[in-house]
Amino acid sequence: MNDCDSLVFVVDDDDSVRQALGRLIQSAGYRVQTFGSAREFLDRMRSVASPACLILDVRMPDIDGLELQGELKAALPIIFLTGNGNIAMTARAMKAGATDFLTKPVSDTDLLRAVG
Repeated sequence: MNDCDSLVFVVDDDDSVRQALGRLIQSAGYRVQTFGSAREFLDRMRSVASPACLILDVRMPDIDGLELQGELKAALPIIFLTGNGNIAMTARAMKAGATDFLTKPVSDTDLLRAVG
């Protein structure tokens, strides 16, 4: 997926995590758009014509990552990234079609491999 037409969405309510992920992903050659909440993502996301994926935090106010995954109905690949994961949560996300389920802190290599 690594080319200038590829787009990575990042949805995380932690500003510092969101900014760091955005810089990392952009440094790897991807276009990136970041959102502070699932609601903001839903309100601003348009249909995506280029290859894209979503890096999604699980625990967020309002709509959590698993709920957003359900609303998107596999519209794009989802990589979950959370500091509060457990086996049941991982299984639920993967059964619903998640591409990967990573825990914070995550290595740059592991995250970029999942995006690729």
